[in-house]
Amino acid sequence: MASRAPMLLLLLLLPSCPEGCPAACHCYSATVECGALRLRVIPQGIPPGTQTLFLQDNSITRLEPGTLAPLSSLRHLYLHNNSLRALESGAFHAQPRLLELALTGNQLRGLRGAAFAGLVQLRVLYLAGNQLVRLLDFTFLHLARLQELHLQENSIELLEDQALAGLSSLALLDLSRNQLGTISQEALQPLASLQVLRLTENPWRCDCALHWLGAWIKEGGQRLLSSRDKKIMCAEPPRLAMQSLLDISGSSLICIPPSVHVEPLVVTANLGEDLRVACQASGYPQPLVTWRKVPQPRENRPQAQAQLESGMPTLGGHGAPDTGSGMLFLTNITLAHAGKYECEAANAGGAARIPFRLLVNATRPHRLAPLAPVVRPADHEPQHETGSMAFRALGLATQTAIAGAIALLALTALLLAAMICRRRRRRKKARAPPGEGTLFVNDYSDGPCTFAQLEELRDERGHEMFVIDRSKPLFVEGPVETPEDRSTTEGLAPMSRLPPRVAYEIHC
Repeated sequence: MASRAPMLLLLLLLPSCPEGCPAACHCYSATVECGALRLRVIPQGIPPGTQTLFLQDNSITRLEPGTLAPLSSLRHLYLHNNSLRALESGAFHAQPRLLELALTGNQLRGLRGAAFAGLVQLRVLYLAGNQLVRLLDFTFLHLARLQELHLQENSIELLEDQALAGLSSLALLDLSRNQLGTISQEALQPLASLQVLRLTENPWRCDCALHWLGAWIKEGGQRLLSSRDKKIMCAEPPRLAMQSLLDISGSSLICIPPSVHVEPLVVTANLGEDLRVACQASGYPQPLVTWRKVPQPRENRPQAQAQLESGMPTLGGHGAPDTGSGMLFLTNITLAHAGKYECEAANAGGAARIPFRLLVNATRPHRLAPLAPVVRPADHEPQHETGSMAFRALGLATQTAIAGAIALLALTALLLAAMICRRRRRRKKARAPPGEGTLFVNDYSDGPCTFAQLEELRDERGHEMFVIDRSKPLFVEGPVETPEDRSTTEGLAPMSRLPPRVAYEIHC
């Protein structure tokens, strides 16, 4: 080591070649160092014989096509801590000798199937610390000699069954610190040479889909996991949260088969309209919902384009997945949209399907200029409830206008009710005219009376006639007279003084 140190120091002190070395970079032997130079693109003029290229800690956003084509001798390429957002197909096609590729700490959100085509000798691939969400089928198909694949610290939530196909030489797979809720047994089957597997720090959903993983680890997979990596903790369901998968019995890992509901099952739409059809699915784990159009063998018409509300397009016999309530969204309906559709919900517990039929009215409605207001019977007025399929078929502006009109009518009704109540209160408080409300009392008795008899006794002016039996007073003595009352009534005439109030039992 002591003898090699002066040689490395001498290489570092060698001046950069004036020819064949990019500006601001350092070139020595077969190595080019261009790190931390705030580069946005790979610089031109890198010597063709370069075997190790350092481009880390820059701001490179894209690998331009053909930029790496002259560098066929590359063995180590370090592009970590840049701003790469995508890898073009065949970006490394001219590097058949590359052994190590570092792409850690970029902004990659997806990987295309042919992104690593041509890397037939690649041994180590670093993809940690990116923004990967899904690994699609055959992503690493061209990496037959890859030994280490580092995918930790991403946001991977879906690993398709054939995503790792072709990695027969892989010895280390790191999927820790992602968003994986489940992983299928088929996904790990191509890894015949696997020696180290890291799955920790993921929000695992411990249901029937993970039953195989627990059994596999207990039977023979423990040799792939260190003592730390064996702690595969459950995040859901709540009853199993924070428990280790290895400590849970297989009978506790359950699934609920899905059920689907579409209402109504048959809809008739007019040409040019838009239509949304909701497929509500339930089950555990949350089912994957797919809409597809059932192909008609006798039809030679172009297949209609359907689109989920999430924006993923589908054509005729194909479907697009969504979770929960999958929304089939058809725009500008034509005759090609008519036919049978099928909504499918699937999870680890099974699958359920429900048919849906769309009928298209071939006659486009004609709009005539109104010559005179036409009054239609109430029975023929088109009424759209907010929850009905006809209402959902209307455009967004029409739905908003209808909702606004309903709200305005409700507010008007409330104001009218408030005004009526206020007027009634004012009338009750107002003083009645002379003679109104006066009770006329007769002084004779015919015995006890009922309310019905009291209503029948009226005089010529229509006032009620009451009869008082004075032999049965309820209050013998009048109210006590206070000094203030006495002083008030002393100045009044004797006839103007009010007699004390006495109540009697009423008879008629």
